[in-house]
Amino acid sequence: MALTDIQVKGFKSAPGARLTKADGGGLVLDITPAGIKSWAFRYRLNGRREKVVLGRYPDMTLKVARQKRDQLAAQVANGKSPADEKKLARSGVSRAQTLREFGDQYFKEQVEGKLKSARDLKRYLDAEIYPSLGDKLMGDINALDVQAVVYRKRDHGRTAAAMRIRMVIKQVFDYAIEKQLVTSNPASMVATRYIGKANRRDRNLRPPEIREYLHVIYRSNIRRQFKLAFHIILLTLVRKSMLLLARWPEIEFDSGQWTIPKENMKGRKGEEHEHVVYLSTQAQALFQELKTLAGDSQYVLPGRNRTTRPFAKNALNHALEGLSFDMDPFTIHDLRRTASTQLREHGWGEDVVEKALSHEKGGVAGIYNRAQYASERAKMLQWWADQVDALASESGAPSGSFRST
Repeated sequence: MALTDIQVKGFKSAPGARLTKADGGGLVLDITPAGIKSWAFRYRLNGRREKVVLGRYPDMTLKVARQKRDQLAAQVANGKSPADEKKLARSGVSRAQTLREFGDQYFKEQVEGKLKSARDLKRYLDAEIYPSLGDKLMGDINALDVQAVVYRKRDHGRTAAAMRIRMVIKQVFDYAIEKQLVTSNPASMVATRYIGKANRRDRNLRPPEIREYLHVIYRSNIRRQFKLAFHIILLTLVRKSMLLLARWPEIEFDSGQWTIPKENMKGRKGEEHEHVVYLSTQAQALFQELKTLAGDSQYVLPGRNRTTRPFAKNALNHALEGLSFDMDPFTIHDLRRTASTQLREHGWGEDVVEKALSHEKGGVAGIYNRAQYASERAKMLQWWADQVDALASESGAPSGSFRST
């Protein structure tokens, strides 16, 4: 039998016992031993009994409680759980949130102040994702929606950016699943193998990409030593391992030369030899800053915790992988190919470039060439450093030794 206002008002508590009075349709009035009266809605969904508290009496009258019951009963009829919805509301999540609303919540709670790539991630949200998907409800976004945004960037030749967009959307939806806002991740259904990747065996950065490379590195939050190292590798054409193993006695600032001992060279067995790198004024400035940062360590790039050892072999790789470039993927080794390609395209001799790359010919010619091209190599590397400066200086970008952080 349905309750009346007079009954609800007159119900008394029972010492040591909790009382429940039913109104019908799942609406009940709970009365605690202390006399506190609360409305609740009981229902069954998918074979499971659930209950959700509506509010206290007399703040919530019988009439309002019945209206609330009817609203929740309609949700149950549509297969939704009022109890789950209430949990989401407490966590600050609503199933009616748009991607823009939840994306901003994700950024604030999980990215801002926690990830070094926060600025880049926010840029992808604002510039690439929100314009197309921002006003859609999270639960309404499907794999085709995500695919359209990702493929549009891919089809314009921006493979790396397309990969990054997919990753950002996936991260947002992963968090939405954790918050029980959605049950599946549409970005996971967009396969990366169909987005494509660069052929790293012949990848080299074109002039606009060299500019992008330096801008991203110097505006990032990676260690200052890594920024300078990435710049030095581009300017000197050395392998990553050569720089990681470099020690200060090998660097001669007076003569502007870096002599790499044969044990640090990468050559065929029995052909290892020392290699001289002629340092441009820009490269010398970068090394000078590294010397200050190295303190009393003998290594040019001493490790973070043990200055008696250089950084780990993969340290630079991990640092580069953590950056967001708006271009096709590339590796640190591709920087050597980049410099080599640009130098050849601008008329520098094959033998001079090969010697700067520490590539040696076999036989008598190889022995002869080991002592050649010192002057040409010095001029060439200074020319290359000036070219890189000019590229980076366009559009008001920093130049020189990039001392801005």
